[in-house]
Amino acid sequence: MPNPLVSVVLPTYKRPDKLRGAARSVANQTYSNIELIVVDDHSPQLAADTLAGEPLESIKINCVRHQENRGANQARNTGIERAEGEYIALLDDDDAWDSEKIARQVAELEDSADGVGVVYTGCEYDYGDYTRDVIFTAEGNVTKDLLLGESFGEFSTLMVAADIIPQAGLPDERFPSWQDREWLIRLSLHTEFRVIPEVLTYRHCPEEADRISNNYAEKRDISYPLMVEKHRELAARYGRKYERAFLASLLFILGQEALRTRAYSDARTHLLKSVYYWPFRTDRWLFALASLGGRFSYMPAKNAMKTLNSIKSEAITK
Repeated sequence: MPNPLVSVVLPTYKRPDKLRGAARSVANQTYSNIELIVVDDHSPQLAADTLAGEPLESIKINCVRHQENRGANQARNTGIERAEGEYIALLDDDDAWDSEKIARQVAELEDSADGVGVVYTGCEYDYGDYTRDVIFTAEGNVTKDLLLGESFGEFSTLMVAADIIPQAGLPDERFPSWQDREWLIRLSLHTEFRVIPEVLTYRHCPEEADRISNNYAEKRDISYPLMVEKHRELAARYGRKYERAFLASLLFILGQEALRTRAYSDARTHLLKSVYYWPFRTDRWLFALASLGGRFSYMPAKNAMKTLNSIKSEAITK
């Protein structure tokens, strides 16, 4: 198809101002054949009312409302199941896109070989005090890269060919966090990835915000054991190296979250285990060392890193 339909799935709950901004970034796309599926997860103010009067005439909008609050994961899957497009793009309600994002991803998918079913982009992360541009590089058959803990974009950076989803399955609703990375692992078993090495996605993620991704206890008690249960055997099939690196990457993320929530004893445990399993990453050694003295070593290291990030101007390539 010369102009395939793109279904944009936008779950939302209780953030009307952010929803308006996200929806405007979809309406401002240079690509024309878009349906926007807004899944209202039982917000106090109806999403349809929030968007009424917004300049969104350039796109077809379908607002779906849950009769009870079911969480972002379920809302996202509701939208995917309703999508009619050949390609599906996902957008969280506090994120936004460059106006060329959809056009660039469609062109990449249309021009690539038949084996390519996922295209993702670079991303700007806004932490409140500073922003950081990240350019990702992993593409092709990326299963091993994911198991090794290489960096990939989150849901809002992705475009996925719809015919791949029945093979890989929907995002797993049991995960309170890490749902995007877990889904990427399964997608990677059925298709190749391509990356557009430019910042075309903008994420708003201040550290103190009440975000799903900030819930350390749920990561520790639910997401981590579930991820190990689902994919440790897959990693082991590639060899002991990949099994150890897979565990190390999860423990590293868990340790960072523990530090952010001042669970310093947990952080030391996770980070030292991460180094034990895979001692070949300098960043993991640095975080492990920063955790040893609790707040007396972590807070100065955190402030120094924040200062360094605030004066950096070049993008980080991962």
